[in-house]
Amino acid sequence: MATDRDAEREAITAAIQRLLDGRPTRSTGALTTLQLAAEAGVKRWVLTHKHVDLKEESVRRKSEANGIPPAFQHLRARAVDAEAVARTLREDNDRLRERVAVYAQVIHELRTELDRRTDNNTQRSPVRGLPTSVT
Repeated sequence: MATDRDAEREAITAAIQRLLDGRPTRSTGALTTLQLAAEAGVKRWVLTHKHVDLKEESVRRKSEANGIPPAFQHLRARAVDAEAVARTLREDNDRLRERVAVYAQVIHELRTELDRRTDNNTQRSPVRGLPTSVT
């Protein structure tokens, strides 16, 4: 004959598994004691005072999963990869911005030099004289 205590233990054990599988039915799915109690349909104190062993098991299994349900581990790996790619792209973007700034400075200096030379050439007569000696 199952007692209330046995029913609570079964509900908590099933809730631990659902949370780790990423299939919550009554909670947010977060791997916390509060959400485990909600998922199991018990008061938090029932979990933390009456079934301490199950609470500790959930904490142990959570740490084994790095706080991420196994069902979502692949997403964590993808997120880490995406962050690495984004970091590389930001670094490339910074290098390209520096290059563009250098190129803009070079273009400015060349344009200034061209304008200076053009101004000097317009002060002279644009007509060139022909050589006068005939051989």
